[in-house]
Amino acid sequence: MNSKFGKVAVLMGGNSAEREVSLNSGQAVYAGLCKASVDAHEFDTGLHGIEELAAGRFDRAWIALHGRGGEDGSIQGALDYLGLPYTGSDVLSCALAMDKVKSKKLWQQSGLPTASYQVAVQTSQVDYQHGSFDYPVFVKPALEGSSIGITKVMNQSGLAEALTKAWESGCDALIEEYLPGDEVTVAILNDKALPVIRLEVANEFYDYAAKYVLDSTNYHCPSGLTKSLESEVQGIAERAFETLGCSGWGRVDLKFDEHGKPNLLEANLVPGMTDHSLVPMAASAAGIDFNDLVVRILETSL
Repeated sequence: MNSKFGKVAVLMGGNSAEREVSLNSGQAVYAGLCKASVDAHEFDTGLHGIEELAAGRFDRAWIALHGRGGEDGSIQGALDYLGLPYTGSDVLSCALAMDKVKSKKLWQQSGLPTASYQVAVQTSQVDYQHGSFDYPVFVKPALEGSSIGITKVMNQSGLAEALTKAWESGCDALIEEYLPGDEVTVAILNDKALPVIRLEVANEFYDYAAKYVLDSTNYHCPSGLTKSLESEVQGIAERAFETLGCSGWGRVDLKFDEHGKPNLLEANLVPGMTDHSLVPMAASAAGIDFNDLVVRILETSL
């Protein structure tokens, strides 16, 4: 038994819109830790409360909770209160990364490239339907992950329905510029970028089904980018991660504009760890197998 970590709770499930994905991630992490001889225990926060976690006498937590309640600083704050070390970034960084508006503002202030956008406030009386947008645009909930609630809007007639769908998540929405180039993603481990993955999607965009259900998405790693462009993308991702105060591990997503320039989309501080997930894929390209990866992430709690 690997004693340096003690008793480890793998936090999974929860009550967010990403519960099923989180359960899949958590179970994969749990299996990997067990194979690495770590004293790991599954803990579904959707079924068991924080008092049960405290009573479990755990030494640290591996957070595999996606979305609100797990990726937004909430569970990190609870763990800080309990004095229980955990994987990944702290409360503030998680809150900033989860909020697409705040993260974009910070990136812009730091001179980092990101797609232009307008915030559509749920309680506002502004008629966004008559706004001046160059279509197509993406409409996104400001506080969701896994492409939940996202719509690609081709013309003005589809905007109202897309906003209503995004607002159903209980938060403001972004009306974001459509970037026509390839989407790429950069996994971060110990604050350093892993090899870039370029996505080739059969769907309209890289939506929930393309991420977790379908086998039609092609993942290119090596990315096929020139060496200088791959290095540029990795550098932007590392700076974006650092600007939000993130630490340990995560993933930064970018998309190329019509001029072939990479623009930041969002940062994910508890990205997926399923068989369709991107961080394990990038780690594998760097010579790190899954069991080693979950242990390296666990080491960020030390």
